[in-house]
Amino acid sequence: MPTSDTDSQTYETDALIAEDIGAYLDQHQNKQLLRFITCGSVDDGKSTLIGRLLYDSKMIFEDQLTALEDDSKKSGTQGQEIDFALLVDGLAAEREQGITIDVAYRFFATEKRKFIVADTPGHEQYTRNMVTGASTADLAVILIDARKGVLVQTRRHSYLAHLLGIKHLVLAVNKMDLVDYDQATFDTIVADYQKFADEIGIESFTAIPISGFKGDNITQAPSANTSWYDGKALIDHLESVELANTTAQERAFRMPVQWVNRPNLDFRGFAGLISDGTVKPGDKVRIVPAGKTSTVKSIVSFEGDMDEAAAGQSVTITLDDEVDCSRGDVIATADDPPEASDQFEATIVWMDDEAMKPGRGYFLKLGTQTVTATVQAPKYEIDVNSFEHLAAKTLELNSIGVAELRTDRPITFEQYSTSRQLGGFILIDKITNATVAAGMIHFSLRRAQNVHWQPTAITREDHANKMNQNPRVLWFTGLSGSGKSTIANAVEQRLAQMNRHTFLLDGDNVRHGLNKDLGFTETDRIENIRRIGEVAKLMADAGLIVLTAFISPFRAERQMVRAMLPEGEFIEVFVDTPLEVAEERDVKGLYKKARAGELKNFTGIDSPYEEPQNAEIRVNTVDMSVEEAADYVVAQILPLI
Repeated sequence: MPTSDTDSQTYETDALIAEDIGAYLDQHQNKQLLRFITCGSVDDGKSTLIGRLLYDSKMIFEDQLTALEDDSKKSGTQGQEIDFALLVDGLAAEREQGITIDVAYRFFATEKRKFIVADTPGHEQYTRNMVTGASTADLAVILIDARKGVLVQTRRHSYLAHLLGIKHLVLAVNKMDLVDYDQATFDTIVADYQKFADEIGIESFTAIPISGFKGDNITQAPSANTSWYDGKALIDHLESVELANTTAQERAFRMPVQWVNRPNLDFRGFAGLISDGTVKPGDKVRIVPAGKTSTVKSIVSFEGDMDEAAAGQSVTITLDDEVDCSRGDVIATADDPPEASDQFEATIVWMDDEAMKPGRGYFLKLGTQTVTATVQAPKYEIDVNSFEHLAAKTLELNSIGVAELRTDRPITFEQYSTSRQLGGFILIDKITNATVAAGMIHFSLRRAQNVHWQPTAITREDHANKMNQNPRVLWFTGLSGSGKSTIANAVEQRLAQMNRHTFLLDGDNVRHGLNKDLGFTETDRIENIRRIGEVAKLMADAGLIVLTAFISPFRAERQMVRAMLPEGEFIEVFVDTPLEVAEERDVKGLYKKARAGELKNFTGIDSPYEEPQNAEIRVNTVDMSVEEAADYVVAQILPLI
């Protein structure tokens, strides 16, 4: 018969298994899941703690446990003093195997809950790994070495956890065995952390004195060594803390649409994961950003129709009306919908080795929505040690700053403090597809709400029909001295002789007026091309055939302009001239100045030129004369204009 609470739980579990294995498995499957992260400074014992949790919850794979026990016997240590870090340290595995492991995730379970824990490195250069793990966590265990106290990385990780909206923080003062379980040491560390927590707005945290190595206060509290501690054991706290889905269900209903399910003509459902609230048949809903309203007809799952669904569940919703709704839209409570906007202020955590390029277009992914976004120069960067706001022109790896963003179309969102699902986003490099940043939306900019698109009676098709031509943008790109302007000028002359309506935008000419305020830094070059792209788009809307002659050295900006126009209207013309040939010509003497160090950020010398990979037209000015190149370009575009 059971003699303690733990024995009682084990007895009841064994009885259930013996009586009805199906009921036991169903009970285990339906346990609540808590996601948490362990973080802090280097060597604070994160991996050892996770190993202890796995070991004490009896969820370690038997062969791994046996191997570790064998090693401990050989070394003369007790089984409880196994080097648990060998089992779970993702960074060590990354180094040994020569592969990339952003975050080491581990699964374990107790009788009350299931857990997914993310073990992230404590090194500063791996801050982005910590952000990855924390982005989906309900709770953060901040470890502190009792011998060292609150360190810089402790503050950094705590700040990021708070910034990312983690409501539950555990201050695990580890390695208490190495300070003789001294209560005064523990109290001093908690007081220091409390002062720091107050500074950054952390409302509450739970402090627990532990030894991951010895097992103190991990599964039972108080341990014999900390009789002065009157709180819960770590595992008890993890089992009882309120889950995110519980509070999410109390908010207004939102479901980002992942895909439209239409297996036949009689069924049209909208599938997605409910991020907030609850929904049931008969509820009035609104499709955002379109604004159309309808009524929920049914809620479908693999188990059949449901009477109600809540946050955290994946379902398919059918509506009474044939409303326009597709992937990226959000189905929400009709009388309390989320906002839609195309301009925001946000906190950005930069996670890429290459610094942020203000004005460059990145893919922004928020929920099921993917748009193009440009980030403006930061308003300020945040010093995570002093929390000062520092002036900054860009954001480097692991930097945190506040900046404004603009998207190419309105997206549905909420403040990150309200909804992590509809307020958190990532930025993706369009060329490499690498995730370069994580962001948290503060609010939409008021000017975005005050500026609306004004429809006009005469369309771009009307303009083009009057000119009897198809508008196109011929984007000539190449090194300085490659012959872009000369060839573009010759092409325009030939088109004029054919009674085509054209306009040539030349790089040097535009810098005398529209872009006279811009220099030649990478940021200014990006803005230079953005402005020209907008002008070229307006001219194409007017029905013109637009020719541009700009170095436009970066693929991302050329892609940005291409995306501004209807498909097929942007024609990239790569004037392919080797650097040595362009430098020999040096008509303007610019290469000579650049080589002498008198001209900074000159393309091809101390600033890169990214050659087009799939240009529609390529001309080689080594093999072709200007006349031949112009004739070739005209021959290629005639069927299109």
